[in-house]
Amino acid sequence: MAVPTQFAYRTSKIIGVVDAGPVYQPLSGFIRVTVSDASVGHVIATLPAENVFELGFSPLGSFIITWQRPSKDDNGDAIKNLKVWTVLGGETSGTEADERTVVGRFVQKSQTGWNLQYTFDEQYCARVVTNEIQFYRSEDLGTVWNRLRVEGVSDFAVSPGKNHAIAVFVPERKGQPAAVKVYNVPEFAGPVSQKNFFKGDKVQLKWNSEGTTLIVLAQTEVDKSGKSYYGETTLYLLSANGGFDSRIELDKDGPIHDVTWSPNSKEFGVVYGYMPAKTTIFDTRAKATHSFALGPRNTIHFSPHGRFVLVAGFGNLAGQMDIYDLEKNYQKICTIEASNASVCEFSPDGKHILTATTSPRLRVDNGVRIWHVGGGLMYNENLQELYHVTWRPQSPTTEPIEDPLHPVPTPHASALEYLGTVKTPSKPAGAYRPPGARGQVTPLAFKREDEGGAAYVSNGSLSLGIGVNGFGKPRRREVPGAELAPEEGNGTTSNPAVDGDEQLSKAALKNKKKRESKKAKDAAEKATGLTPAPEKSLPGAFPSPSRSPERRDRKGHERNRSRGYVEPRPQSRPDRRDARRAHDHQLHPKTPPAATAKINGVAPLKATKESPPPDVTVTSPGSAGTPQDKKTRALLKKLRAIDDLKMRRAGGEKLEGTQIKKMDTEDEVRNELEALGWNE
Repeated sequence: MAVPTQFAYRTSKIIGVVDAGPVYQPLSGFIRVTVSDASVGHVIATLPAENVFELGFSPLGSFIITWQRPSKDDNGDAIKNLKVWTVLGGETSGTEADERTVVGRFVQKSQTGWNLQYTFDEQYCARVVTNEIQFYRSEDLGTVWNRLRVEGVSDFAVSPGKNHAIAVFVPERKGQPAAVKVYNVPEFAGPVSQKNFFKGDKVQLKWNSEGTTLIVLAQTEVDKSGKSYYGETTLYLLSANGGFDSRIELDKDGPIHDVTWSPNSKEFGVVYGYMPAKTTIFDTRAKATHSFALGPRNTIHFSPHGRFVLVAGFGNLAGQMDIYDLEKNYQKICTIEASNASVCEFSPDGKHILTATTSPRLRVDNGVRIWHVGGGLMYNENLQELYHVTWRPQSPTTEPIEDPLHPVPTPHASALEYLGTVKTPSKPAGAYRPPGARGQVTPLAFKREDEGGAAYVSNGSLSLGIGVNGFGKPRRREVPGAELAPEEGNGTTSNPAVDGDEQLSKAALKNKKKRESKKAKDAAEKATGLTPAPEKSLPGAFPSPSRSPERRDRKGHERNRSRGYVEPRPQSRPDRRDARRAHDHQLHPKTPPAATAKINGVAPLKATKESPPPDVTVTSPGSAGTPQDKKTRALLKKLRAIDDLKMRRAGGEKLEGTQIKKMDTEDEVRNELEALGWNE
């Protein structure tokens, strides 16, 4: 009897198994967390374990490993929360079943790397403890069979091939580089292959299916160059026999999003670089054999038989999946729209693709969709709070090798119902454009690299992204009034009128032309000598008459004050006026014609007739009149103030005592005015 293609799922309320195409029917009787035969739904065993948070199978399905939250007993000792169970343990309940089915117990505090790792034949299993890897025989987990001592080991990976190899990772510490070492089990005298490198806080160790080559994806917690918030990633390749090791050179800057081996163990795919990312296929010697078109992608999967490759963009990307046929020179078959998908897997037969939206990443629109590799939707089911979904593991060798593209299977009724509710947009939405930019060609600065725009270039700053990919050109440092410095690699100064006129508005362009014309006019006047030169260009010239000696000597006074000098009281107004007249006489003496022959190398204009100098005497309004006139003006001012107070009191305003006394002096003021001879 052929094993059917099935997938299992877990929600907040139920666990279910569904037979895939062409029937798409749920398996009845599978409603409890038990060990069951997925083909028929019969219960094989019930595990007497509570509060299980993690569960896994051994490679051949002979053992089940469970992990519970760490806890302590009444004596304060840690309870062994990692347990290994045999699958064929019967349904006996109570202590007897517990003793008969549990073959190993361990204390495992960390949930990261909790599971045991088995060899392909389940002969040995291993777990990491402080500074060593412990090996056990699968039939006797109570006794340590062998130990691999590695100082500072933090992670390891057992080879899935038939060579019984193990790779261990030691992170950087105390200035020493990180290291990945490959050992043959149980020959632990020395590594058969080793790679040392810096920038390795943690790694992902990925063996190919034959166990002959290892990919090391190293990552740092912090990117010291400042190019990324998420650290820096590098990729290395090691052979299990020590014959080859190399760093994989990638031709596009940016992080490494995903790396996956092909089932044939002869090639692997890498998605890397800033968006739009690049996807490249490499051989086992780290040589690129094919590159796909740039696009917003971060995931790559090979079909179980290695014929198809899926390149997709999930997470914060749109969820597009591109399917390529490797047997037809990487020909693109189709593009599938699977928005909001968080799970993507090929079916064991290589004909279908499962996508799902799960919680807690998204708590809405949870469900499972199954697509044909040709692009059509075959099945759809909406589920409430879906936590996990996966295909039932099967060996690709059990599936017959057929043409997966022909014939195309008939979709399930749920798929047709779902497609009937999906509205096809009549017009592509595209990117938002402000009203002023509509109907125009998109500038290259706003286009992705795969759309013809400029490639992303990181300037090493996390807070400033101006430059090729910013809005406009990077700004140069400019000093107002100074000429622009020549650009790097160019000895000439760029013409500002040519560089930025196309991006200026009409008003800005008009003002720019005015400034340029004014500069040209000033330059022409200087060339013809009509504009006097600055004072400092005239050696021995007189100081400018526009400034008084007090203002010119102000800095000297400030220096004197700082040294304890006390400035004398300022002169009165008549004294200052006399001093100014004397100063003007010194500044403008009658210069003979010979002395004025040339100033600044320019001959002055000759007057046709000698004319006397104009009278520049300044008369102050307050300096005219006799003391009698001054007293008259003061009394008249006082009389006007008294009249103003009388009007304010007539308007109902309450006056103060001093204001009333001032009003009482009106008669005295008028008498003094009459005595001075003033008449109204």
